[in-house]
Amino acid sequence: GGGGGGGGRGGRPDPSVQMTKMSVIIPFSPDVPCDNNGQRMWWAFLASSMVTFFGGLFIILLWRTLKYLWTVCCHCNAKKKEVHRITTGDGIKRTDKDDAAASEVGWMTSVKDWAGVMISAQTLTGRVLVVLVFALSIGALVIYFIDSSDPIESCQNFYQDFTLQIDMAFNVFFLLYFGLRFIAANDKLWFWLEVNSVVDFFTVPPVFVSVYLNRSWLGLRFLRALRLIQFSEILQFLNILKTSNSIKLVNLCSIFISTWLTAAGFIHLVENSGDPWENFQNSQPLSYWECVYLLMVTMSTVGYGDVYAKTTLGRLFMVFFILGGLAMFASYVPEIIELIGNRKKYGGSYSAVNGRKHIVVCGHITLESVSNFLKDFLHKDRDDVNVEIVFLHNISPNLELEALFKRHFTQVEFYQGSVLNPHDLARVKIESADACLILANKYCADPDAEDASNIMRVISIKNYHPKIRIITQMLQYHNKAHLLNIPSWNWKEGDDAICLAELKLGFIAQSCLAQGLSTMLANLFSMRSFIKIEEDTWQKYYLEGVANEMYTEYLSSAFVGLSFPVICELCYVKLKLLLIAIEYKSDQRESSTLINPGNHVKMQEGTLGFFIASDAKEVKRALFYCKACHDDITDPKRIKKCGCLTLPGFLFFKMSLACCFDCGRSERDCSCMPVNVRCNTDSPRRDIPLSAVSVNDCSTTLRAFEEDQQSTLSPKKKQRNGGMRNSPNSSPKIIRHDPLLIPGSEQIESMDENVKKYDSTGMFHWCPSKDIEKVILTRSEAAMTVLSGHVVVCIFGDVKSALIGLRNFVMPLRASNFHYHELKHIVFVGSLEYLKREWETLHNFPKVSILPGTPLSRADLRAVNINLCDMCVILSANQNNIDDASLQDKECILASLNIKSMQFDDSIGVLQANSQGFTPPGMDRSSPENSPVHGLVRQTSVTTGANIPIITELVNDSNVQFLDQDDDDDPDTELYLTQPFACGTAFAVSVLDSLMSATYFNDNILTLIRTLVTGGATPELEGLLAEENALRGGYSTPQTLANRDRCRVAQLALYDGPFADLGDGGCYGDLFCKALKTYNMLCFGIYRLRDAHLNTQSQCTKRYVITNPPYAFELVPSDLIFCLMQFDHNAGQSRTSLSHSSHSSHASSKKSSSVHSIPAANRANRVKSRDSRDKQKYVPA
Repeated sequence: GGGGGGGGRGGRPDPSVQMTKMSVIIPFSPDVPCDNNGQRMWWAFLASSMVTFFGGLFIILLWRTLKYLWTVCCHCNAKKKEVHRITTGDGIKRTDKDDAAASEVGWMTSVKDWAGVMISAQTLTGRVLVVLVFALSIGALVIYFIDSSDPIESCQNFYQDFTLQIDMAFNVFFLLYFGLRFIAANDKLWFWLEVNSVVDFFTVPPVFVSVYLNRSWLGLRFLRALRLIQFSEILQFLNILKTSNSIKLVNLCSIFISTWLTAAGFIHLVENSGDPWENFQNSQPLSYWECVYLLMVTMSTVGYGDVYAKTTLGRLFMVFFILGGLAMFASYVPEIIELIGNRKKYGGSYSAVNGRKHIVVCGHITLESVSNFLKDFLHKDRDDVNVEIVFLHNISPNLELEALFKRHFTQVEFYQGSVLNPHDLARVKIESADACLILANKYCADPDAEDASNIMRVISIKNYHPKIRIITQMLQYHNKAHLLNIPSWNWKEGDDAICLAELKLGFIAQSCLAQGLSTMLANLFSMRSFIKIEEDTWQKYYLEGVANEMYTEYLSSAFVGLSFPVICELCYVKLKLLLIAIEYKSDQRESSTLINPGNHVKMQEGTLGFFIASDAKEVKRALFYCKACHDDITDPKRIKKCGCLTLPGFLFFKMSLACCFDCGRSERDCSCMPVNVRCNTDSPRRDIPLSAVSVNDCSTTLRAFEEDQQSTLSPKKKQRNGGMRNSPNSSPKIIRHDPLLIPGSEQIESMDENVKKYDSTGMFHWCPSKDIEKVILTRSEAAMTVLSGHVVVCIFGDVKSALIGLRNFVMPLRASNFHYHELKHIVFVGSLEYLKREWETLHNFPKVSILPGTPLSRADLRAVNINLCDMCVILSANQNNIDDASLQDKECILASLNIKSMQFDDSIGVLQANSQGFTPPGMDRSSPENSPVHGLVRQTSVTTGANIPIITELVNDSNVQFLDQDDDDDPDTELYLTQPFACGTAFAVSVLDSLMSATYFNDNILTLIRTLVTGGATPELEGLLAEENALRGGYSTPQTLANRDRCRVAQLALYDGPFADLGDGGCYGDLFCKALKTYNMLCFGIYRLRDAHLNTQSQCTKRYVITNPPYAFELVPSDLIFCLMQFDHNAGQSRTSLSHSSHSSHASSKKSSSVHSIPAANRANRVKSRDSRDKQKYVPA
């Protein structure tokens, strides 16, 4: 026989021979006992299916009819019996019959339930059965594909045909499964008519007929392809498909393919067989796959015409198939393509690399936030960063962000998902991640909502893996309290919340104490590359300082036993490193970070030092330094690791670190490490604990007790010879009435020790809460109250504005390491409605006043003597409500330009005319020998607003170009390279982004920054604020008073005083060493006039910051030196600014309601006490 199909392609008779309908010859072999005449018997196969189908249908319908009639008949009998039962009372027999029927129904029901369980995949057996049936159906379809290459009907011996045997076995199994389904079916009629049943009717009986007749008919076996429709169900049973999109995609594909293959099978059958009424003479030989091709080009309406249907049955089928197939093709194919196209490109899972850590970054993922983060995290100044960064975000990245990820593909991966979904957390392997970093949207309109989102992220991550280290950005300080409610949140294990409002306002507050400090600190924890400039411009010196960053490194054992000032000098002179703080362990093994401690602290083995240097490699010198090997080396680059460092003590320290590493705890929490590394310090003479507040409370006690010996220079001498900015003993600028005259200030000095002066932690000045009405100044009252040396805060905000948390601004200015009379008065100028909302957090701070008004009103600004202020701060709470980025800072920019354009009369003359005798003798602002003492050198009097010290907060970095009209900054210039930022007159919250990376690599850095910036906020204080949202006053104890004994930042002038000889052409290194040896003052930068390098007289009063200059750096007399000065106990016994002044009745009567003048006797006593304080040690009560 030929390879063709029906009509006997192999033995086709001569067309001239007339044949009857059933006399068509089929291929047969003499070996196979088949019909000798070769007649076709396709009708027998078809009849078997039809009889089965219609026979069963008839039986079901007959059964239903009889059951219906029986039910109707029984219903009538039941009524008669009911009547009979009521009349005769015979009900016992009926009950017995019912019980018998119930037991019979119960047996039937149990069999039915068993069959239902077997086919419903509720049990493992059921699932196996369902999957097996599907697999065998696909197997039967494959056998059909194989047999489709044979003629449609042929003689075959069942015992010799392997495929027929397999097909027979499959169909026996299908028959059994059909029986199970029939038993389990509730509605037999619908079961008989459903697709799977029809497939069985037309595929199972013909196989048995094949065995009986020893012949095979391809027939309707193609219907097995309809089983593919169940493919998605099977995958769901196997738990492979889980998402709705994947289920829908598989459903669409399986329906499309099964319909396509089934229709192709029908065309293959009729085209290879021919039309029965044409005596099968119009057939054409088509393979099954040609029919598949034909159906596809037909469905898609392409219709090439190379293959087409010739039979009438085929063409009739095509007419109807085109209607349905075209509709299916037009709807299914686009949907399938869309689902495939919408599949998450970033939906895989992270595979960890052995020996390489990874971190997960989530939250606010945008091009700006990611580029800023990567630029800092992967900076070349860090040692090789062997950390992979995995970003997780629920929105796929745009093209720009995608390009950024591709540029960093070796260290960055992105996955689409949400940290609130445990499945997505598992995908990024959060359990093995080194840390999880959560970025916040600094520009959102609702900061509380943004914080709530990030807190939920923390909760989700901690719920999934409690031990993971989390570093999150928070916008509002009061929302940090909610993190404490998370049980697994533990800052001791490295969890950190970087509160942007707290740090931003803290930086700005520190700039009120030492202008330019915000810029210097921001540059220190940001990774910046060194940019070399050959020309002698201010940018050259500024950028040399910008290249410095803050690092930590363990100190060599060569330093053990030495005092901090000695080590600090050695590091600066020999190692070219600036050591500013150490992590000190007390006898109780509690760690505390001491910033510039005095001579009393001796170095221990394995002490961690905080350094300012240009890269991480330089800081290694402190670890490698060996006195024996490196004592005579002058080039610090030659200090390398030597063999001498294998000292027993150092080895023990390293061994103990390894032990801590093995037990998986931080060194301070390690139980393996013996407590035998002790500090070799001298016994303190005063019974004040060395570490009153430990770093374990996140408070860095900067200096726990005073040096035993008196300072070399007496306070009088300090005042005369030049001192620190903000120090009242040396401040010529305190030209004001007694603070008692200003609303919101109190006289505390006469209070005894039973009165609460400080908060309960002893870190901040405190006063009983005041009503806001008591601190409100009218414009006339403000004008009459001669304010000077104060801080003016211009704030934009209204009832609807988000709170910016002014408490974070006031707290650093009320730190307890200032004496009461050193506190600068703070005057808020802004909307009273807004300030009322903030007042609840401010009412416990002394020396705070409010002038209701607007910062754009020059009358309001003149009323608060803005020309005499130490600093003018411009803040806005409305910035994030505007969509246009360039307009976000419009209020702050307008206010800044408004102030700079103001003109003033000779302020000093006016003051002296209005309040004769008020200015203390020798403290005239115009006095050249005293003016540098204050630290901020100005003209003899401020006559133009351009000379007023201003710091403006910006949201958008690019808006910095509008602040200075005389600069040449390009709009695309990075913020840190612009003049306003370098001068410390502008601050943008974006600079705090670098803290995320800095904190990950070294969590001690954040502790140090927060301590320097916040004035001493501690976890205990945060806990109290979370409970009460207000500071709680506390009685002074030796422990709380010891907390006052900590360093603060100040500015040292070089015009006059003990350093005057170095001010004119001297070396910065000599100044550094002299200040450190003589006064324990640690210098770390210069605030220099912008045009000082020109050696010409310039009218420009702008200054810029130089961080950590080299030893040989030449000083000029106008320089101001940033330094960390020690707390001065003695300064608290007098109020220098007031002791010489005798207030006239005219001046003190201007505000009779708040005048409490100091008795002359008291003033005289204070003068005497100043003379005697050099002879006795001041011990806080």
